[in-house]
Amino acid sequence: MSLGIISDWYRRILADRQLMTLLVVLLIGLISLVLFGDMLIPLFASLVIAYLLEGPVQGVQRLGLPRLAAILLVFALFLTLLFLCFFWLAPILIRQISQLIQQLPMMISRGQKALLLLSERYPGVFSPEHIGDITGVLRAELGRFAQQVLSFSLASVLGLFTLLVYLVLMPILVFFFLKDKKRLLGWAGGFLPSERSLAHQVWHEVNLQIGRYIRGKFLEILIIWVASFATFKLLGFNYAMLIGLLVGLSVLIPYVGVAVVALPVALVAYFQWGLTREFSYVLIAYAVIQLIDGNVLATLLLSEAVNLHPVAIIAAILFFGGIWGFWGVFFAIPLATLINAVIKAWPRSGQEVSGAG
Repeated sequence: MSLGIISDWYRRILADRQLMTLLVVLLIGLISLVLFGDMLIPLFASLVIAYLLEGPVQGVQRLGLPRLAAILLVFALFLTLLFLCFFWLAPILIRQISQLIQQLPMMISRGQKALLLLSERYPGVFSPEHIGDITGVLRAELGRFAQQVLSFSLASVLGLFTLLVYLVLMPILVFFFLKDKKRLLGWAGGFLPSERSLAHQVWHEVNLQIGRYIRGKFLEILIIWVASFATFKLLGFNYAMLIGLLVGLSVLIPYVGVAVVALPVALVAYFQWGLTREFSYVLIAYAVIQLIDGNVLATLLLSEAVNLHPVAIIAAILFFGGIWGFWGVFFAIPLATLINAVIKAWPRSGQEVSGAG
């Protein structure tokens, strides 16, 4: 009986030409990501940036400018921001990272002293031997990290060359993605059969949702970053720009990012002030920023873009992040949205077969 059900389902899928078109497109996309994902990172990153800029371009068009003029204006602003990030922001972040790495041995020593005080108060829970083992492991990991930094610096010439290629190549790709959007979509659609209403339905929903998600998520990261930096700077918190960036990036991983980034915030604040009022002020400020983000900002920016259950979001982050690392985490929700759109468009049992007959 079960084999007969599977056989009928298989024949129904093969008979539906539009469904087969959708499956072939998805299969080609998946194979391309798996086989050529690393090589196509500049292309994917340029697509993301083009999605970000498409909203401002349409906004300028609504003011009465033709599309080409709107693209040139927005693209000029994008190049200005890119210049500022590369020549102003990047040196600040690199300097703060270097300072933090230099402070790590002292932080470990202070942490060892704090743990030894705990062992004196609670000898049955913390023994000096265990504390020595913990600090030994931390120092060993710190040594490995320093070696990795050194090896990275030795390969910095190649990395700098690659970065320069990306800085030239990606803006060119972004410009042509914006300028020739209709032409590129028409060219890609020319490879599909004429009966592709199901694939078009899925593409329309995914294109709308992913565009909203990328623009909304970028604005959310930027706002949380700026708000965190301003707050930490006002409190006199060290590495305010770097920690603020971490807090901004924490919104990429819903639910999990808040807990993960809370650890470096608490550790840096503790080693700067100890268990003082300033330490508690930083933790309270971090909690308030995350509460405002989760209950107000994310709702305003992403309410129409993400219509997924929290379990589905976490599962997508774990799955795609395990496959593609950072980019898998970044695209986890758009990819989950794609899967959700395919599930919605998939013919149910008893539904008429669109391409048969």
